[in-house]
Amino acid sequence: MTLRLEHAPGGLDGDGAGLVWLGQAGFWIDTGSHRVLIDPYLSDSLAEKYRGRKHAHVRMMPAPVTVESLPRPDLVLVTHGHTDHMDPGTLGPLAARFADLPFVVPDAERALAEARIGAGARLIGVTAGDVIAPLEGLEVTVLPAAHEERVRDARGRDRFLGYGIASGGRRLAHPGDTVPFEALDRALAAFRPEIVLFPVNGRDPGRLADGIPGNMTLAEAVALARRTGAAAMVAHHWGMFAFNTCDPADIDRAAASTDGVAVVRPAPGIRLGIAAA
Repeated sequence: MTLRLEHAPGGLDGDGAGLVWLGQAGFWIDTGSHRVLIDPYLSDSLAEKYRGRKHAHVRMMPAPVTVESLPRPDLVLVTHGHTDHMDPGTLGPLAARFADLPFVVPDAERALAEARIGAGARLIGVTAGDVIAPLEGLEVTVLPAAHEERVRDARGRDRFLGYGIASGGRRLAHPGDTVPFEALDRALAAFRPEIVLFPVNGRDPGRLADGIPGNMTLAEAVALARRTGAAAMVAHHWGMFAFNTCDPADIDRAAASTDGVAVVRPAPGIRLGIAAA
């Protein structure tokens, strides 16, 4: 695949295809035809929830944009019910600003989505394997995810999801919070993304014992990106909470030494333009 990611002017309002990291797993994705928002965490909901506790969830980086100044996206994708992905402090005000804005959410978490986003919000429930066309010229493939383990509800619907976005000739995949596993490999291979957005904060028994499930390590993410045949991998889910991150210098070393896929360490709020190589 012949494309490259490079810093471009304009932030969220830039011209042409590009993406902007919003911190944690949040991205503003502009395909050149559609603007898709995924997992935005722009509030301090978790710091308020966990104040005074062992893991206080204090931000290491400020939100690069406020909910009030966020432009209107065409679609919002939510991967799962954890607050740094399905944030009432971000999604609720966003739904209030844009009453007709569609939100794609895990069908297994619809009740939680109604509570977090709003009972009157325009929700589209999905599960792994679905392929939907919520807007003309935009197709979303729903990917399975395993946030350390694959979890389904009593009806067999996945609680953790990812998304493949096809629009404007671009193909991007964001598998949400996940570790590598066979079903994800197969789904990504079938989708054939040009760009993958992978979490790299890793996992360990100590975090899991504290109720903090982990994700891919950086090495696992690079290896999976290679297996997908993607041209570029954007590393995310780092730099937000001190207890659940990775060293950005490790990402830079991977970017300098990895062959076969371009590893990119994004900067919050800075647009990465998608251009032909």
